[in-house]
Parts: sequence; structure tokens; C-alpha cells
Amino acid sequence: MSVHHIRNRRTAGTAAVLGTALALSACAGGTDAPVGEPETPSEPVDLRMTVWTADETQLDLFQSIADAYVAENPELVSSVKFETIPFEDYTTALTTQLAGGNAPDLAWIFESNAPEFVSSGALVDLRPVLEGTEGYAFDDLVPSALTLWEDGDGLYAYPFSNSPFAMFVNTDQIEAAGQPDPVDLVADGGWTFDAARDIAAATAEKSGKQGLVVRDFDYQSWENLATVWSGWKAAPWSADGTQCTFTDPAMVDAMTWFHDAVFTDAAMPAPGTTADFFAGDAAMTITQISRASALDDSFHWDIVPLPEGPAGKQNVVGQAGVGVFAAGEHPDVAADFLAYFTNAENAEQLAAYFPPPRQSLLNGDSLAAANPKLTADQLEAVVVQGVEDAVTKPAHKNFAKLSETVRAELDALWVEDADVEAVLTDTCAAITPLLED
Repeated sequence: MSVHHIRNRRTAGTAAVLGTALALSACAGGTDAPVGEPETPSEPVDLRMTVWTADETQLDLFQSIADAYVAENPELVSSVKFETIPFEDYTTALTTQLAGGNAPDLAWIFESNAPEFVSSGALVDLRPVLEGTEGYAFDDLVPSALTLWEDGDGLYAYPFSNSPFAMFVNTDQIEAAGQPDPVDLVADGGWTFDAARDIAAATAEKSGKQGLVVRDFDYQSWENLATVWSGWKAAPWSADGTQCTFTDPAMVDAMTWFHDAVFTDAAMPAPGTTADFFAGDAAMTITQISRASALDDSFHWDIVPLPEGPAGKQNVVGQAGVGVFAAGEHPDVAADFLAYFTNAENAEQLAAYFPPPRQSLLNGDSLAAANPKLTADQLEAVVVQGVEDAVTKPAHKNFAKLSETVRAELDALWVEDADVEAVLTDTCAAITPLLED
């Protein structure tokens, strides 16, 4: 069986499981009623929170915060466990747990699935707990960061990570190829996608490695290409989620540019090629600031904002939320822990990897204090300015089904002689019924 068919079968199942799981989770414990002050249980409880990071440094930080909560609230909790699920399988595994009646108490949630989770009734309203927790400073949260996770007056997840996408560059490889430094191009106003493509192609030819990698795309997670097409002011569907816009001229131009960068210019890895920038396999990568933890001293590197496209510069953020499942065994205690985990003091610690939605912490000096691998100037340029007027990766209330359908249709694009416009036309034909659903 081909990889194409295996992938389609697996991901189509994901869409079905997500819808079923959320429905079952809502029926089992979903409610519009907010959770309140946790009642002291008959005996301390164990909490479980699913995450997709496997970074030991990050997990150690989470555990240290959780252990402090346990120490301060021994009558409520005996332990908090963080369960790592691989990134590529995360939503499938999480929703399988929900469908099987084994809901975690808390979970990270992708921004792309936010509308579906928020509208499902599977998550509890966190606003009363966060607003009512002494010292939480709810008003410090940036209102625009909450929008994706709100429904009416309710807030159904906390946006723990508001991480702008940026370009990490291997300055050793770029210098060895005699190419201009992207930092200088940023200063001179010449940092464009065309410039990045040309540098990537020339550097790859010189090094024998890869040029520019859109991390976590791998010709499967197509939504990560928002970091590219946003420079053309393109989008897969209209703002209200009802109309397909893959066939708009801006998207056709953006996807043509990407296709040519891969198959004509050899500036990007071809399908089936794995290249890890952080292992020295590529000259540049588009990814989020939290990936800086993977850097070591094996090569010299820098970080710059996303390039400008024909429509100018567009900031893109990846936003992940953490919510409490109503079908979990202890939603009130879980919500209380979440308020502790994300209070101002702990948000400052978490800012080392996950830019917080707190206005007081969104400045270069504060972020640099928590992130010694990056300077205040780098963080100011990439993170603080990167959240200004930013767009998120695609999200939709029917995203699970849309994601798999788009991925299947775009498979036809990843060959050298693809007709880009025809593939995008077919994509619109396939997803329009799902947008109207």
C-alpha cells in the first residue's frame, strides 16, 4: 500500500474520531457552567495533562511548577503527571482517549482545532476561575490573544504559547557560500522571500546539504505553509470560514513560488528528504521561537523575522491553548492548577520557551531574562514585534475533516510537473462542501 493511501486512511480516521470524541466528551461531562472554587476532595487526587513536547528541559520546568502546586495544596492533589504524545500523532491520540472515556484532566490544544474544541462543549469555562484567582492579574492578558479560545463570554482554553514564526539561519553555511547575511538584509529592507530562496539555493549547492526548511511541514502538515503564503496575503478560506480561497490569485502565486523553490531552484528539500536545521542539515529554517532550546554550539546561528512577500511583511503566530476537560475526573481541581500554572510568576518562567499572552512580559528584556540563548534585541525584533498584527495558522470548526481533505488534494502538487492552479481548483472543489457544512 502506498504512503499516500496509508496517510489518507489514518488521517481520515482522525477526523472521524475527533468529531465522535468531542461529542462523547460533551455528553459525558460537557457543560456551559463554569467551574468554581475547588471543593476539598475526600483524598488528594492525581492530575494528568497531555502535551506534545518531549524536551526534557521543558518537562522539568513543568514538573517543578506542578510540584510547587502540590506542596502548596496537599489537601487537593497528590501528583501532576505530564504525558507526552508525539506531535504528529497528538490530536489523534488525544481524541482517541476522549472517545474511550479516558479524558485527561488538562491538555494542550492546537490552534487549528480550537474552534472545534471550543464549540463542542467538551471544555470547561475558565474565565471565572482565572478572573477570581487572587493575584492572577487577568487584565494583563492581551485580549486579542484570547479571541480564538472564546465563545460568547466564556474562555475555554488559556493561550499558553503565542510564538511568532521566524527564520533561524546557519551563518557558518551562509558565509561559506559567500551569500549575504540575512541580518544585513533585514536592516537594509532587502529581506524578502525571493532573497531567502536565492540564498538557500546557493548555500545548498555549496554545502551539499539543504537550503530552507519549513519545519514540521514535511509535505503533510500543509497549514505550516501559512508562514510562506501570508507574505502574499493569501489564505485557504475566507475569514468567516465559508468560502474556499485556494484559487485566489494570491494563493496561486504563493504556491507557485513554493513549488518552484522546491523543484526548479532546489532551495528547499524535495518530498521524502529529511533535514534538521538544528543538526546542521540546512542553512535556514522557518519555525517558532521555542525551538531555540534545540540549539547548541556546533555552529554559529542567528534569528531574523519572516521575510517580506509581494504583499509586504506579515507576522504569523502559532498559538496553542491549554484547556480543562469537563469529562475529566476533577475539572475544578484541574482549573485551579491551571490558574497556578499560568499565573504571572510562572508565566515568566514558561516564557523561556512559550511567549506568554501577558502584556507585562512581552518586552525584550523580560523575555531575555527567561531565555538566555537569545538577546533582548533578537527577542524584541522577532517576538515582541512578531505578535503585532499577526495572523494565526488556519483554524476552522471543521478543521479535522478539512485538514485531511486538503492534504490529500495537495499530494498532486508535490511533483515536478504539477499544474498548480489546477490542483488548487480541485482542492476548492473538494473542501467547499466541508466549509458549508
